[in-house]
Amino acid sequence: MSIIHLHGKSFEPFLPEALIQEKVKELAEQLDNDYTDKKPLFIAILNGSFMFAADIFKYLTIEAEICFIKLASYKGTKSTGQVITAIGLDTDIHNRHVIILEDIIDTGKTMNEFLPQLFNQQPASLKVAILLHKPNATEFNIKIDYCCFSIPNKFVLGYGLDYDGYGRNIKEIYQIIEEGKK
Repeated sequence: MSIIHLHGKSFEPFLPEALIQEKVKELAEQLDNDYTDKKPLFIAILNGSFMFAADIFKYLTIEAEICFIKLASYKGTKSTGQVITAIGLDTDIHNRHVIILEDIIDTGKTMNEFLPQLFNQQPASLKVAILLHKPNATEFNIKIDYCCFSIPNKFVLGYGLDYDGYGRNIKEIYQIIEEGKK
């Protein structure tokens, strides 16, 4: 892993692929234990969670379904402060055990706006499973039930996370190098 450059910004290695896979596998094993015989429905938030969701599903052994929705709140390296639903939920979640798969929670605004919509549909249970959490950036009280990594409040990319559409295909996670630190 070496420094990469995208859109005039530099990024340094942060989380190696092997560690990500180890944590994702541990999470899948925990979900297997917690949802035995419950046939949960996973809702993956696009675009960022696609690699995380795919890897969770590779490791799961329980019967489960998955669907995808698209919510967006980022432009460049900053949150826009507005949550946009580009592709909505087309699956009935009433009386289902639902697990949200999200790549990252920083301010928590996206989940803060989305979770009440799901609770209104009366699922049997509703849990949030995330790859990354930025506790120092969190502004909304979001209950995170499963988390692979807590990270500093720095912009990251790779493993599904992007910078203006690029970098999602990187197997590792990189963090931005602040100006003057290069």
